[in-house]
Order: sequence, then structure tokens, then C-alpha cells
Amino acid sequence: FDFFVETDAETFPFAYPEELRAELAPYLVTEPAGPLLTEFLATISREPTNTVNFVVDLNAHLAGAIAYGIRMEPGVQEPEHTLGIKSGSCRDTSWLLVQILRHLGLAARFVSGYLYSPPRWKGGKSNLGGGHTHAWVRVYLPACGWVEFDPTNGIVGNTDLVRVAVTCDPKQATPLHGSWAGAADD
Repeated sequence: FDFFVETDAETFPFAYPEELRAELAPYLVTEPAGPLLTEFLATISREPTNTVNFVVDLNAHLAGAIAYGIRMEPGVQEPEHTLGIKSGSCRDTSWLLVQILRHLGLAARFVSGYLYSPPRWKGGKSNLGGGHTHAWVRVYLPACGWVEFDPTNGIVGNTDLVRVAVTCDPKQATPLHGSWAGAADD
């Protein structure tokens, strides 16, 4: 990883400095934990460990524990529901990770945008590339700022993640609809 965490935050658990907590307050708000989220949180060790490794491992664990499923219904599943059925869309798994991180005292926010697939050549043929809607999470780590974690794919950051909305709550990340037909400079 090409980022460094403040010395005081290198080991999880840690507490944000008071002046930073005030700025991060909206990203620390938790929803009440139901029985399944409470049970899940109880399985997470609070023994001191490297913060970056902790979040990377948690992200990867969630990617393996929650099956990806395309959902055409609007909105985001409650974390309790996602844990109960062990399945969700990218927005469902991301909201679950946001809530887990917040319950652990880490500032987290919901990100909505696109996962871009660049054009690639294979066997003399070109994949034109393109993008599709996607959701992921940003976690605030002192010194490096907001670091992106994609719990659907179990990855940390990615140059192919195109941010459209970054919010406290997924309800604030209303998708945009429409198209454009015309010159690029209009």
C-alpha cells in the first residue's frame, strides 16, 4: 500500500483525536445493531493489531462471507437482512461494511459510482471496455485520509473506481438517470 497511518493510529483499536472526531461525527453514526450484526461484531477480535491489516482482512472476510447478487429493487438492504441471507448487491455489502466499521469506532462513508473496465486486447480481439454501477466504502485513517475498500470484490482502492457520490447514508446517493446525445463540448 502506498499510504502511511499516523503513529497513534497504526494499531487498532485506536481513538480519533477529539478535534478530528467532531469533523468525522457524521461518519461515525451507527444504526442499532440487530442480533445478527451483534453476533458478527462479537467475532471480531479487539486485540491490538496493525490497523491497515485489520481493515484489509475485514474487507476480505466480508467479500468471502457475503455472496454477490444483482438486485434490481431500489434501496439498500438493512445489514441484518444481508447477514441473514448471506447475500447482497454491492450497495448492500458496502452498507454492511460501513455499519461494521462504525460500530468498531472507525469513520466510514458510502460511495456510489461506477466500476470501469478499460479496453483490453486478447487473442487479437478487443474488449471495448465500459462501466457499470457499483458501490464501495471509504474509511478514514489518520495521515492518509479516506481509503477505499470494495467489500464486493475484496480489494483496496482501485483506479477503476469512478466516484459519483460519497455520503453518510446511501439514501443520499440517489442514482442519476438519463443520457446525452450531442457533442462532447456542448
